[in-house]
Amino acid sequence: MSAEIMSNISYAIILAGGSGSRLWPLSRTLRPKQLLPLAGEQTLLQQTACRLLKHVDAGCLLTVTHQDHKFEVKGQLAEVDAQLPVAVLAEPCARNTLPAIAWAVWEIFKQDPEAMVGVFPSDHAISDEQSFLSAWRSAELAAAEGYLVLLGITPSEPATGYGYIQPGQSLNLGAAVNPILSVSRFVEKPDLDNAKRFVESGFLWNSGMFVFRASNFMQLLERHQPEIHRTMTSMQGVSDVEAFYDQLPNLSIDYGLAEKAEKVAVVPVAMGWSDLGSWDSIHQHRDKDEAGNVTQGDVLSLDTQDSLLWSSNGLLATLGVRNIAVIQTADATLICDRSRTEDIKQLVAQVQKTHPHLTETHLTVHRPWGTYTVLEEGSNFKIKCIIVNPGAKLSMQMHKHRSEHWVVVSGTAKIINGTQEIQLEPNQSTYIPKTHRHRLENSGNLPLQIIEVQCGEYVGEDDIVRFDDTYDRA
Repeated sequence: MSAEIMSNISYAIILAGGSGSRLWPLSRTLRPKQLLPLAGEQTLLQQTACRLLKHVDAGCLLTVTHQDHKFEVKGQLAEVDAQLPVAVLAEPCARNTLPAIAWAVWEIFKQDPEAMVGVFPSDHAISDEQSFLSAWRSAELAAAEGYLVLLGITPSEPATGYGYIQPGQSLNLGAAVNPILSVSRFVEKPDLDNAKRFVESGFLWNSGMFVFRASNFMQLLERHQPEIHRTMTSMQGVSDVEAFYDQLPNLSIDYGLAEKAEKVAVVPVAMGWSDLGSWDSIHQHRDKDEAGNVTQGDVLSLDTQDSLLWSSNGLLATLGVRNIAVIQTADATLICDRSRTEDIKQLVAQVQKTHPHLTETHLTVHRPWGTYTVLEEGSNFKIKCIIVNPGAKLSMQMHKHRSEHWVVVSGTAKIINGTQEIQLEPNQSTYIPKTHRHRLENSGNLPLQIIEVQCGEYVGEDDIVRFDDTYDRA
């Protein structure tokens, strides 16, 4: 089939499954970096969606994430555009990029086998969007000729944190605005000496962005990864995904396909790109004051130079320091030399052993219905501030080991407590004994805020039995 009569519909897949552990303590397992506003007011996921919607229709945007992030991802995408038809595939377990991409491509392939597909990480920053869009369109011209195409970043320095691509000869696709080159080889993250040599020799950074035809991808998958191909093409619904997904290999698209395919191309582009993979890269990417500092939140600095000072809770004050990163949250603070931010994974591994909850979640936890913040916790008690969005409601549930006291601070609460249904206004309260079925709903047009006091021999978050849930949680 000629390219002229093939489908010209473009789809975009957003990969939103990373953990971002190098950005601890701000990025944590249940709220990783793609869900955080690290490069502006919008989160990185929202910035990615807005960028891609300049080239694809809203109905042609798919996002793949972990099931723990499904509702937060849906909510953030809905904030981009309330009319956006949010298509989110929720992985039951992490299996690297190739299974995630294969699942999304298979969903597209069933609708339009000859669709043009772009794959983009959700946690990158791009300052020159026009150059990005131009490179994407050029990549589609090569993809129409059967190539698996990467966007290769023109290096700004001999970085050791990225994989490299050695470009080959020009493919001479005359209609392309950007040059399109063959790929000679892929190189893993190098040491500094090799990185310098690669940059001098014209190598490119591997951005992890791919463009291809859906049909070509499925052919490559069948040829080089038949196990993944069989699993994807046999899945008929969500139950199949949950049953088979954990059997898939943990494999990246680079290892699994790109390094094996015969027709691989790269489009070089300089577009102000950063993967924001470390606190130092965030310092490099963001605007600085006259002393070379990047500040976020309530920060006071004296005689401080070339530092990243980030506070999401309380005042952060520094005096007489330079070249450091200080990240302050409500329950953990990181202080390190900026040159060591690539090594934070080692520190997080130690925190995981001694304070595992500090790597999993923040004191404020996001839920499909709103948020809760742990204000105080001790032996046999926990105090929370709960915010329920207008029109939202928690599941019908009960607890085996704790009772709860609810006091409405603002808004209107509709509550089922055992056999009673009551409505509470500010400064009114109710008591829920353990084992009582109960449900909280915001029946008003403004956010509902309550204070919850839990008492019992166990106040862990897993002491919950759901009987009915709007969000289909277990």
